[in-house]
Amino acid sequence: MKTVIFISSVQKELGPERRAIKSYVHGDPLLGRFFEVFLFEDLPASDRQADDVYLGEVDRSGVYVGLFGNEYGNEDAGGLSPTEREFDRATAKGKTRLILVKGADDKGKHPKMRALIKKAGAQLIRRRFADVQELTVALYASLVDNLVRRGVIEDLPFERRPCSSATLDEMDDEAVAAFVRRAHHERQFPLPEGTPTVQVLTHLGLLHEGRPSYAAALLFSREPQRFLPSAEVRCMHFHGTAIERPAPLYRVFKGTVFDQADRATDFVLSVINRSVGTRSKGPRAPVTYEIPPEVVQESVVNALAHRDYASGAAVQVSVFADRVEVWNPGELLPPLTPESLRAPHRSVLRNHHLCEALFLARYIEKYGTGTLMMTRKSVDHGLPAPDFAAAAGEFGVTLWRDWLTEAVLEQAHLNDRQRAAVERIKIAGRITSREYQELTGAPPRTATRDLDDLVRKELLEKVGTVGRAAHYVIRGKSARNRPNRPGGNRP
Repeated sequence: MKTVIFISSVQKELGPERRAIKSYVHGDPLLGRFFEVFLFEDLPASDRQADDVYLGEVDRSGVYVGLFGNEYGNEDAGGLSPTEREFDRATAKGKTRLILVKGADDKGKHPKMRALIKKAGAQLIRRRFADVQELTVALYASLVDNLVRRGVIEDLPFERRPCSSATLDEMDDEAVAAFVRRAHHERQFPLPEGTPTVQVLTHLGLLHEGRPSYAAALLFSREPQRFLPSAEVRCMHFHGTAIERPAPLYRVFKGTVFDQADRATDFVLSVINRSVGTRSKGPRAPVTYEIPPEVVQESVVNALAHRDYASGAAVQVSVFADRVEVWNPGELLPPLTPESLRAPHRSVLRNHHLCEALFLARYIEKYGTGTLMMTRKSVDHGLPAPDFAAAAGEFGVTLWRDWLTEAVLEQAHLNDRQRAAVERIKIAGRITSREYQELTGAPPRTATRDLDDLVRKELLEKVGTVGRAAHYVIRGKSARNRPNRPGGNRP
């Protein structure tokens, strides 16, 4: 039985695109075998009257495709268009959702359409297209990926493919032996020390028809970049909050995945602020970093573990004055979304064999707890929770640095109420005027005056204008004002 694709859009505006999708899918030798496209305009006129007709078709479908253009569409009594109703229904029913936005940016779009695009972007990846050709290319890739994930068609994962130019002689026996020792100590790895390399690789599933896989090359070869030149981490340190060219400090780390994880983590820890205590409680003076080292390491290791190694892009780590950004090629795999990473969730792996080795060496846990740990450790450290973001073809984590240091607050000459509010925002991420009043006991006019003063001193910025939507955040944390990461554009 074919899977139904429901096309959702403003029909009048995107009629040609809707027809092009149906024609393309039904005419493609592969997609036509597994999918059929439903268009609302194909129903007889007498069947189009009830609003629940199109929602019923959403329920019947297996894939929801949202084409978002400039227009929002006719609004019902609740102020929602059919397009948004359909998106919400597909979300509630757990349908596979693909969002394709027409145009390079959202200028000229209806305000409610901009809001819908933003809402969709908080849950899943949005792809953009300029014409029918770009639309069908993006749709084809997404639908083939859907078939692979469902097991309808087979496609050997990249990490499991044989690395054609690699041989067992390319494997570093000492690196394999060191891994066995560590894995045996950390996770009770069953193979004893001294086990031949070929047996270790076989046990880990890193050989394909006797040849090392790409995962084997990444983990244990002497020069992994001979086989995968883009398998590296590029680290940059900028003194300000924006991108500067050239970067004041730029390092590229190669080697195995283990080497890259250790060296990139050390890079970040070497350039962020740290304080050294006394030796009163031991022979070594304790070092306290402004970002917990476990949080830094987790963000780097996650990028290496879950990146798409078939991509020509590298993992990128950028340290700014107010944040650390870690970006990797490869989108989040369904059903994960940036928002779901803030709550308990299951682990979904792109590189199973690579992650198994990282697990055995205790670099990761494979239980979906890493992002929860990052949030908990950051908040316990008095920092804002990390931000998770998805863009077409990549995923990023932002770790916020406590740029509102004691020295900055002293220079700002804040009163006790304002200091209390700043500390609250560092943990909660935001504060409203009402929350300020409840926290400090200030009357409304005093609260407004205090908050306006914090904005004027460029410590906070106001988001929204009136009503409950208006709140205050630490300046620089708002996504709309955040500088673009190096080498790419925000969606």
